[in-house]
Amino acid sequence: MRTVNHLWEQFISMENFQIAARKAIKSKKSKKAVAKFLKNKDVLLEKLRRDIMNGSFQTSPYVVKTIYEPKQRQIYVLPLYPDHILHHALINVLGPIWLKLFKRDSFACIPGRGLHAASTYAMQLVRRNKYVLQCDIRKFYPSIRHDVMKRILRRKISDRRILRILDNVVDSCGGDKNVPIGNLTSQWFGNVFLNQLDHFVKEKLQWHEYIRYCDDFCLFGNDKSELKRAFVKIQDFVHDELQLEFSKSVIYPVWRGFDFIGYRHFRGFVLLRKNTARRIKKNVLNMAKYLDLGEHSVGQLAAYHGWAKWANTYRYKRNIQRDVGQFGGKAAGFIKEKFFFDN
Repeated sequence: MRTVNHLWEQFISMENFQIAARKAIKSKKSKKAVAKFLKNKDVLLEKLRRDIMNGSFQTSPYVVKTIYEPKQRQIYVLPLYPDHILHHALINVLGPIWLKLFKRDSFACIPGRGLHAASTYAMQLVRRNKYVLQCDIRKFYPSIRHDVMKRILRRKISDRRILRILDNVVDSCGGDKNVPIGNLTSQWFGNVFLNQLDHFVKEKLQWHEYIRYCDDFCLFGNDKSELKRAFVKIQDFVHDELQLEFSKSVIYPVWRGFDFIGYRHFRGFVLLRKNTARRIKKNVLNMAKYLDLGEHSVGQLAAYHGWAKWANTYRYKRNIQRDVGQFGGKAAGFIKEKFFFDN
């Protein structure tokens, strides 16, 4: 693979950091942090660039939070300044380079290839095949070895100064494993890491009926024995080359419903996964019951509406509408009108 060098001037330019700051501000929820940064934006950006150029930049300490939905995970939080801005500045330069490496079968954290694009492609695969081999990596992000991550990054990037910053980010949470969930860079690192798997499946195994969403990946086919043989080779590659383990691997007929990214895909329709449907209903009813219409809740409702709209959920939505109605009041009316029950 041909490596890319001479990225430093593009990365360190004030123009790049101004763009990075705008993107970081747009994605930051804390208005207080944004206001504090904007008071001295140009001075702070110049200081950040100077710290990077003289080699004194270090990633800030993480604030670690535990979330429990949809499953228990640790989220690592960094401040807007300097870290989020630095991460955006890196991705402004490296993102377009990495995008060219990704296979079309890979989804999640890729512009234009999100949840619904993955679901659409999954339906095509379900219609064309009888069986699916579904695999999931055990604790993917916490299990990524730093030395393997650095080695993979160097397969495409050869600018030493850029690599020094990338190494700082990779090593930032200590130990020899873990790419922290919560960083913009981690989303990209995860895709770059498992891009090795995508190329192995598509080029070495010559397997074309394939899809990956983050660490959940699947091969489709019409011969169970061929899928079993492919699994053995993939398992060896994941263990030997990526030093990861599977948490799940199963082969089953697609007529049972392909359970993927929160949906069950059948040949003629799509349903919400049962635990997804239960979680959405529980949270929406709590919002109506406790009149919770803060900014975070409104964002959640918009996301839930998107989930439900993409599947066959007419009866499901009507059942929630009935249950929300029992609470009455402004919150229940707002939920019914704006998010869940439009035609």
